Parts: sequence; C-alpha cells; structure tokens
Amino acid sequence: MTDWTPILRPGGLPRYIQLADAIGTAIANGTLHDGARLPPQRMLAKRLGIDFTTVSRGYAEARHRRLVYSHVGRGTFVIGKTLVDPQREQRRAADMDLTMNLPPETEDPVLLARMQAGMQTVTANLIDLLRYQSSTGGQIDKEAASNWLSLRGLVPSLDRIAVTPGAHPTIVAILMSLAKPGDCVLCEDITYPGIRTICARLGLRLIGLPGDAEGIDPDALDTAIRNHRPKALYLNPTLNNPTTRTISLTRRQSIADVLLAHRLQLIEDDAYGFIPPQPPAPLASFAPDLVWHIGGLAKCIGAGLRLAYTVAPSSHAARELAHQIKIISVMPSPLMMALVTRWILDGTADGIRRFIRDESQKRQAIAAEVLAGYQFEAAPNAFNVWLHLPQGVTRADIIGRMAGTGVGLMPSDAFTVSGVPSEAIRVCLGGQIKQSQLRDAMGLLAYLMSSQT
Repeated sequence: MTDWTPILRPGGLPRYIQLADAIGTAIANGTLHDGARLPPQRMLAKRLGIDFTTVSRGYAEARHRRLVYSHVGRGTFVIGKTLVDPQREQRRAADMDLTMNLPPETEDPVLLARMQAGMQTVTANLIDLLRYQSSTGGQIDKEAASNWLSLRGLVPSLDRIAVTPGAHPTIVAILMSLAKPGDCVLCEDITYPGIRTICARLGLRLIGLPGDAEGIDPDALDTAIRNHRPKALYLNPTLNNPTTRTISLTRRQSIADVLLAHRLQLIEDDAYGFIPPQPPAPLASFAPDLVWHIGGLAKCIGAGLRLAYTVAPSSHAARELAHQIKIISVMPSPLMMALVTRWILDGTADGIRRFIRDESQKRQAIAAEVLAGYQFEAAPNAFNVWLHLPQGVTRADIIGRMAGTGVGLMPSDAFTVSGVPSEAIRVCLGGQIKQSQLRDAMGLLAYLMSSQT
C-alpha cells in the first residue's frame, strides 16, 4: 500500500471530485506510479476526516476517468502515467492553421490528465458513439449544454437548445432558413471573415454598419433596416474578431430596441462570450424571441471539437434548424458531444476555460509591453490584437517578413465589409507558440515596423 494522503480544501469543487483530481495530479507528477495501491477507503476517510461515502465516490470517479482500477478484496490500484502522458503524433501536432484566431494551448499536466481521463471514459462506450444519432444532440447533451449556457445567464427550455457542429455551419443553416439568394444581411463594417464567405456562397448581400468602441450605431442600424429590408443582423458582440471590441450593455439594449421595433432576427455569434470574467449579458437576454444565440466551443474549450450550443428563438425555429443541420452535415459528432458533456459535468471544461482566460491575459500583457508606442486595439482576455500599422508600413510586407514565426497574421482585407481596407492586421497571440517565443516574435514585429518608418 502506498502511504499517500491528498489535500482537500473546503469550498470549491465537491470533495470527491477533488480526490479524483488529486489522484490524477499525483499520477502526473510521479507521486503515484503504475500499479501503486491506494490507501483503503475507510483508512483514507479517517485520515481526511470525511465520510467513507465521499472517498468511495472519489475512487469511483477516478475509475471512471481510467486513472485507477479495483480488485474485489485486494484494493484500488493506479493505472499510471501512460494515460496522462501519451506519445504525440508529430505530423498531426505540426498541422495548425495560422489563419484562424487560435486560443492558447495548455501544457498543465493536471488539466491534461483530466482531459485525457474524460476521453478514456467516453471511449469505454465507443460502439454507442459510432451510430447515427439526433441531428442536434440527445437529452443528456442538451442538459450539459443548458448547464454551460447558464454561465452566460441563459436558461432556455431544452426544446430551444440545439447541439450543432460548430458555429460556422450553424450560421449557414440559420441563413438557409431565413434568406434566399439576393436577400440582404447586416453586420459590423469590420467583421468575422466567415460571415463574408458564407454570404458570398449563399448569394446574399452583406452590408456593413458603422460604429464606435461601444458597438454598431443603433441609428445606422435603424436606417439600414428601413433602406435594405434585411433578413437578419449578424454580430460578434463580445471580443469581436478582429477588433477585440465588446458591445457595451447600454448599446446592447439600444440595438435590441431597434430589432424589436422592426422584428428583425439577430445571429449572435458569442464565440468569445465565455472567456471574460464578467462579460455583458448576451443580446439574447434582451430579445429572446428574435435572437439565434450561438455559444461556440472552439474558442473556450477547443477548436477541434467543432461543436456549438445554439439557442433558437423558439421551439419551432429549433426544429427548422435541426432540419437544416441534417441537410448540411447530418449531425454533430456523437463522440465529440459525449466528450464535451463529460468535461462539463466533471468540471474539466470550466478548467480549460479558466486556463484560456488567464493565459490570454498573460499574452496580452506581453503584446502591450513589446508593442508600446504603436497603435493597436486589444482587450485583457482576447486572443489577438488589432494592429494599425505606422505610416509607410504595409500589411503585405509585414505579413511576408513574419512568415515562419509561429504567429498568425491576417490582413484587414479579410475582415472589411465596407470601404477600403486599412493598413491593419490581426495578430493572433494563441496557438502552440509559447510565451517566450511569442515575446521574441512580437519583438521582431516591432523591429520590422520601426525599420520601415
């Protein structure tokens, strides 16, 4: 028997979850090794001064995560580090799309152990997850979605919730149900490139609206609705990609008032809404019967999951969305749904979200320090800065000379809906790049800008 006693703290996560986490941590740092026998449950309960049932639940949770296994009459034994420190497939690890706004990636062994344990748990039911399932998620997945959406203050009925295969195809599905070729869609004049691509492919006219640091101008919105008779408004209202701006609470109310007056539907792409510690309430809170709220998981948990939690304006609208999703992609991946549901229920998803929040803030501090003296827009928890280049410096030259640094740069052309693109670039601070490498790359960026002015 291994003489091991974890430290459990009052408050926070339930103690049985803390116990399972402590087992994962001890495996990750080498305190508990392959085949080590854990203390008997009653003995550990006495040491910790907690109920036997709490220890029993903690051991059961650890078994569920594939951290330990039990033999009746013999005890509970550690499976070991093989599950928390697997060999990486290097060719796959090197495959990264730097044109996307990437969240930072964790190397924390404890968090990785929890993530991998969740995957092991899910794959124990692999055959069930290789079947065709509901086009917008089953009951257990919608319940997990509701749990997650409550972090944004949303408590819709389950019949309005759809688990969808990422924000991008969800936007496609919504617009397929709302508009036909030749119709108009409104958005910010500097916006997410995906909406431009989608509207072009569907034959929709995209019109950009002016605004300021607080968001689009409500008067301009009202005028555009009267002049163009749009089918929808698209907004990325929190930590906008690429400007990092967040529409203020007051402005959200004003925008909602205009939408309500004209009964215009809104596609609220809340990709970054889960990242800030105190974000403004979603626009869906102000006009729930007009708003399609898309809580994408790519930015707050992991882009490779390709899942989003979508709240439709009504149960009827949710059924129409399910129909369109079935046409586009049949269904979201049951394997990915099961994994995220597991991570939400055991607290891993929130751990990932908090890591991304904290790490993004550290990277923003590096960018602010190195780029001091240059004009850029940023926010404490954003994944990028929106850099306005000095006079005489071109976005094409900077992007070309920064190739190979591991930093993703995108020119203003990709984001501009109205007017001539400015000499600006989105500088992504996330992805595989480490803080020290990021600092070096930001230093090179500052040098290149100074050398051309």
